[in-house]
Amino acid sequence: MEKIKGLIDAPFTPFTPNGDVNLEPIGQYASMLQKNGLKGVFINGSSGEGYMLTTEERMQLAEKWVSVAPDGFKVIVHVGSCCLRDSVRLARHAAEIGAWGVGSMAPPFPKVGRIEELVAYCEQIAAAAPQLPFYYYHIPAFNGAYLPMLDLLKAVDGRIPNFAGIKYTYESLYEYNQCRLYKDGKYDMLHGQDETILPSLAQGGAQGGIGGTTNYNGRCLVGILDAWAKGDIETARRLQNYAQAVINVICHYRGNIVAGKRIMKLIGFDLGGNRVPFQNMTDDEEGRMKQELEDIDFFSHCNRL
Repeated sequence: MEKIKGLIDAPFTPFTPNGDVNLEPIGQYASMLQKNGLKGVFINGSSGEGYMLTTEERMQLAEKWVSVAPDGFKVIVHVGSCCLRDSVRLARHAAEIGAWGVGSMAPPFPKVGRIEELVAYCEQIAAAAPQLPFYYYHIPAFNGAYLPMLDLLKAVDGRIPNFAGIKYTYESLYEYNQCRLYKDGKYDMLHGQDETILPSLAQGGAQGGIGGTTNYNGRCLVGILDAWAKGDIETARRLQNYAQAVINVICHYRGNIVAGKRIMKLIGFDLGGNRVPFQNMTDDEEGRMKQELEDIDFFSHCNRL
């Protein structure tokens, strides 16, 4: 099964002023991401407020992203839901429209507390799109599924034929590396924390990753991989530290889903606000965040439209 090389973006969902999904910017969005070095998208996930979209909206977004994707640009559809039947429906739909792959995090309710529960959940979703690679999205801070991922790989091995790997968004670089080493690298371990790409590269991983700050800081993050490949450790270190400086700013304003989406507006690509219960940024907060970004010379480093 093909392993992803390079960085995949987790895009925001564009909304109109009244809160409806806005499909119109997605073609330009895909082109902008590819122009800045991203290799594809993982849509309808946490950055895309996927759990706050209806099943029909998620299907519409998937259809649009697939239809506008540039050649070679991968579209992976997050299909996780608290309703397993909706997840199965979304996975089947993704296969029908020509998506490259599907993935799912554990549902936030009911909280999954055992490996067998998680395997059974993934198994039914993966079976709905057997010809597509399936990725488990490990983000326990969002759903409370603090389960050992090495145990997950052992449990799915030989049971879910199209299980491709894990989008690993957690702080344990030790566990990440142990999963990467499982059976000589059998599974694709996609690094999911933009703030720690470089240490994962040093362990031999992070050949592929899925990020959220890649929406607006992708040039920097792609640059880390490029510098590492050239053996330019100093540049890679400088870029990783800069990526953390950008993350420090968004953490002052409720994180990537809220602040990151507003940064898109600041770089000339307004994708609208966030759905309730997210607390949208005020104009005053936007002004203060813009000043913090200017203080680190962000607008000379950010993605270009």
